Amino acid sequence: MDFADFPPVSPPDATVAAAARARQAGLTKPPGSLGRLEDLSVWAAACQGCCPPRQFERVRVVVFAGDHGVTRGRVSAYPAEVTAQMAANIDRGGAAINALAAVAGAGVRVVDMAVDSEAADFSAYKVRRGSGDITSEDALTAEQAAAAVDAGRRIADSEVDAGADLLIPGDMGIGNTTVAATLVAALTGAEPVEAVGHGTGIDDAGWARKTAAVRDALFRARRVSDPLGLLRCCGGADLAALAGFCAQAAVRRTPVLLDGLASTAAALVGERLAPGARAWWQAGHRSPEPAHALACAALGLEPILDLRMRLGEGTGAAVALPVLRAAVAALASMSTFAEAGVSGPSEAKAGADA
Repeated sequence: MDFADFPPVSPPDATVAAAARARQAGLTKPPGSLGRLEDLSVWAAACQGCCPPRQFERVRVVVFAGDHGVTRGRVSAYPAEVTAQMAANIDRGGAAINALAAVAGAGVRVVDMAVDSEAADFSAYKVRRGSGDITSEDALTAEQAAAAVDAGRRIADSEVDAGADLLIPGDMGIGNTTVAATLVAALTGAEPVEAVGHGTGIDDAGWARKTAAVRDALFRARRVSDPLGLLRCCGGADLAALAGFCAQAAVRRTPVLLDGLASTAAALVGERLAPGARAWWQAGHRSPEPAHALACAALGLEPILDLRMRLGEGTGAAVALPVLRAAVAALASMSTFAEAGVSGPSEAKAGADA
């Protein structure tokens, strides 16, 4: 399928958001006493277009898997073959994301976009075996970049058409934090030392190699201005599909709970592909990776949780999902002062003045 521009993204319903804030003000609690939960409930209501909001009932985690040529520069603590092994593990239900999603009541799907192995049952959208080494060559051809973005779009459409009411983008790919840090640095103007973290647990020598790899990739990437060209130059098929997935979810008016560095870096590109998409996203958690903080700041997103998680796969967002559900439940199920026959703050003050 040929790449086509994204249609305009319409924002969540502002009228419903105002109604949700008004309902929050009338609930049996001091205003603002539920903190961030109140903001999240308003966002959920606006995304759904109804107040009170409905509970999220069909949440889907889609893990995009791919290998990256940059791993040949020893930027990860793990060998490249782990990508294929872990993608298969997720497909069998044996990974952290499977365990955490089960607790949170979400389904999990893994998609092979560029795993450097033979085709598997989850490889219907595969673009190539491994993306190029971004320090010295493009990650993808122009056609492959477009195909990967389009795959992400089609996967988002398939999940929404099947009834998904909230999407979580996940990732699996050795070396993908190096690629993600490059994308974030290219889009925010950050220097490599500001963006690079220790990823899978690399030592200081590994960090130096990783920083050098990002520096070399940025030398090439900063000649590119368009988002699709950036994914071609220094992204990868998995990151490109993630970008298309997040952007298309917004086009389809479906909220997204972002995970860590890889999904948020891809979302940063997705916002360039479909301006305004960020209004449909929340950051599930805060990764210790420096580039994740840069990406969240650029998107104007405040992470819900900070548990020092850095696994990827969608795990941080899966852990944040019950918090989002709690926010919806509070707005939808609590009684108002009038319904409960409880005196509100103005009534109490009036009685005291009398």
